[in-house]
Amino acid sequence: MLRNTFSRRTRNLPRIRLANSITRWLCLAIFSILTIFIFSLFKMSWASARQVEINLSKEKPPPKPQWESFPFLHRYYGGVKSVVPRGANKPEYPDGGEAESTFGNQSERTNEQSLPLSTIKSAKFDPYPEYPSEKYSSTYEIKVDCFLDQAGKIRIPSTRSYAGIPQGMPEPVMGSNDLFGMQDVCFDRFGRLGPYGFGYSLARGGTGAGLHGDRDGIDEVWTSDPEVDYRRVKWAEVQSRCLAANKARFEDLPKSRSDRFTGLQIEPLSTRDEESKPEKGNDQKGNGLQKLPRTVVLIRTWSDFQYTPEAILYLRTLIAELSLQSGAEFTIHFLVHVKDNNIPIWIDDKAYNRVLRDSLPEEFHGMATLWSERQMHLLYGDLEETHMRDLPVHGVYRSTYMPMQYFAHQHPEFDFIWHWEMDIRYTGHYYHLLDSVTKWAKQQPRKGLWERNSRFYVPTQHGTWEDFRQMVRVQTEQGTNSANNVWSGLKTGGPKFAGDTKREGDRPIWGPDRPEDDDVEMDDDVKPPTLYEKDKYEWGIGEEADYITFNPLFDPDGTSWLLAEDVTGYNRTHGLPPRRTAIITASRLSRKLLLTMHNETVSKRHTMFSEMWPGSCALHHGFKAVYAPHAEYIDRRWPTQYLESVFNGGRNGASGGSRTSVFGDREHNFRGTTWYYNAGFPEVLWHRWLGYKFNNDGGEEWELAGEGRMCLPPMLLHPIKRVDLVIEGRLAE
Repeated sequence: MLRNTFSRRTRNLPRIRLANSITRWLCLAIFSILTIFIFSLFKMSWASARQVEINLSKEKPPPKPQWESFPFLHRYYGGVKSVVPRGANKPEYPDGGEAESTFGNQSERTNEQSLPLSTIKSAKFDPYPEYPSEKYSSTYEIKVDCFLDQAGKIRIPSTRSYAGIPQGMPEPVMGSNDLFGMQDVCFDRFGRLGPYGFGYSLARGGTGAGLHGDRDGIDEVWTSDPEVDYRRVKWAEVQSRCLAANKARFEDLPKSRSDRFTGLQIEPLSTRDEESKPEKGNDQKGNGLQKLPRTVVLIRTWSDFQYTPEAILYLRTLIAELSLQSGAEFTIHFLVHVKDNNIPIWIDDKAYNRVLRDSLPEEFHGMATLWSERQMHLLYGDLEETHMRDLPVHGVYRSTYMPMQYFAHQHPEFDFIWHWEMDIRYTGHYYHLLDSVTKWAKQQPRKGLWERNSRFYVPTQHGTWEDFRQMVRVQTEQGTNSANNVWSGLKTGGPKFAGDTKREGDRPIWGPDRPEDDDVEMDDDVKPPTLYEKDKYEWGIGEEADYITFNPLFDPDGTSWLLAEDVTGYNRTHGLPPRRTAIITASRLSRKLLLTMHNETVSKRHTMFSEMWPGSCALHHGFKAVYAPHAEYIDRRWPTQYLESVFNGGRNGASGGSRTSVFGDREHNFRGTTWYYNAGFPEVLWHRWLGYKFNNDGGEEWELAGEGRMCLPPMLLHPIKRVDLVIEGRLAE
């Protein structure tokens, strides 16, 4: 009965029925919400995973180098009003004080300290031998003075210097001018560059630069000899007249060498030695006097180089100081790279002369030789092409010395060739530098020479040069327990197992150190006259150096230097050949070394990267190579013990031979030095020395309100790129 009652009630309830369209929309909405929700979950999951991936792969920025925490030095910018004798100078750095022993307590001297006005005046600077003296004339032929004009009346004014340095001037942290016997002087911009057109107007034949700022006392530059009108100077003619007037000082010029590359000779080809003999009838009568060697300074440039007034000043100083004022002891010549390989300069005289004329300012016409990479490819064919760094083996980057090799081959009159660059500047006198360095290198004994060549000389840590020499001997014979030895290369006695720090010495270089798998021996190779142990530092003294560099000759084996394996044509069965590298190609090479490089490239098909090739060739053939430790300065207060450990951070106290070498990944440490390809300090010093603001410091007002114009000791600076002098007086011209 109850069931029937419930059934009747159920049948009596009204039925609720949704329309079909509403049902469809409702289902669609639910489906969409679910789809969006699921998609959002996927998206958030993907985004989260991606963020984690980015964070994992994102490297933290590398920590700043330690040297960036060191404070800047200030007394490089001292002026002529604060010059004191060097013995009275209290150098700002290195001072040996508390700042030298810890990173944390680094005191700074300021440029605001009041200094007493200097009474030292500028004086004529003469680094040349006493040519008129009896001592000189009894040894060499008399030097004939050279003039800018044919009448023999126009002289170049003398360079002037101050007998001292500004109070507080830092000492060089690496190398030393004292080693070379160079005078303790400093140069201001007018005494240094005034003789060559700096400081007077274009209307009078000057540069039109340096007309403002501190000019106190600069008229002394032109007291003895007046300003030169350089608009009328033709340097090729001047240099030729000077050489002709002094020809008795040198051996007779050899007969011109035939150009077999382009010449189709009918007569029998003579040998190289026959062609080099002087012509009959030109021999000087023997008088017992010594003849001077002939030296050429090859300035490397290119056909579209833009010669600014400042660059022209630089070239004038080189020609005047090295060639004219020395009586033609040096010849200045340009080696011009023609970058357009489609210009047939080696066979089309008109094209050659046109490019030659357009490549140099008018005052230097007649002083250049052209070359191109295609020409080198034709001369030195069939070389192995490895395309190192995607560059050709005959290119100027990888084979800088190829055109020099051929130049030496074609010019038997030159005994030595200086390889010089357009971005080098020297605050001192060029003859003083090159002559002093050459004489010092000549007196270096062979024993331990390659080992000394491989290290920076830090006087505050190494003491005297004799102390340094003995330290290098001990490090070579006994080795060191430095942790850097763990990262030595295989060729330099690397670790035999992980963590091996066993103290082990190195085999000293004594005579030729040749490759294991190549026969490179030649007739001119130099062999020791006695055993290493028996030599008393005698062999090599009085012997001219075949290769002189201004940076250490380091062993690239095991280092992170990018071009250590840019070796062409050698058998690598037992590894790469022994190598030595000197960064920056500014150097002096003997003709013997260049001809050996030439012959190896021609007959053996051997070559190496530019900065590695001369040093390695000298090593293989027993030639004398010398690193000249010139004065190098640094812009910050480095603790010198730390500095020495960084720059000599290779194997057994050397600068190379280990992964920890400063050459390679650690080259950033050179940024504050005065001599390296990536150094930034040279630009600061050179611009401020010229009287210009740099990084918003210095300038004319700064000089006039303080100690006057800057006065710098002799410094080699590299690199100095384009310098735009402020030129005035164009309308007057």
